[in-house]
Amino acid sequence: MTGAPSARVNAAAQAAPCVTDTHGRRLQLRKLTALDKLRLFKAAGPVLAQNQSWLGMAVLAASVAAIDDIPVPAPASEQQVEALVGRLGDAGIAAIGAALAETQPSAAEVAAIAGN
Repeated sequence: MTGAPSARVNAAAQAAPCVTDTHGRRLQLRKLTALDKLRLFKAAGPVLAQNQSWLGMAVLAASVAAIDDIPVPAPASEQQVEALVGRLGDAGIAAIGAALAETQPSAAEVAAIAGN
């Protein structure tokens, strides 16, 4: 992709899915890469990385790129994950979960793709 860095950032932001939670906050989401997930495991540490409930909540929180157009850095520690989950609250986490569930293929879709 060519062009000014700001143009690339703006284009990526426009392509990123957004969701509005019940508090009216606009949450811009990012697709976590393999590296993002690896860093999240590192932030969780060996014990929490085995806790599926904690890790699931952490993945939802780490999927937020911006809140009301204010960038949110990816959490790099257990404390940062917890702070972001606290900031998002139940309303934010629920909205993110619903938005990400819509982007996941159904079991039937996966089976159809695998059969081809």
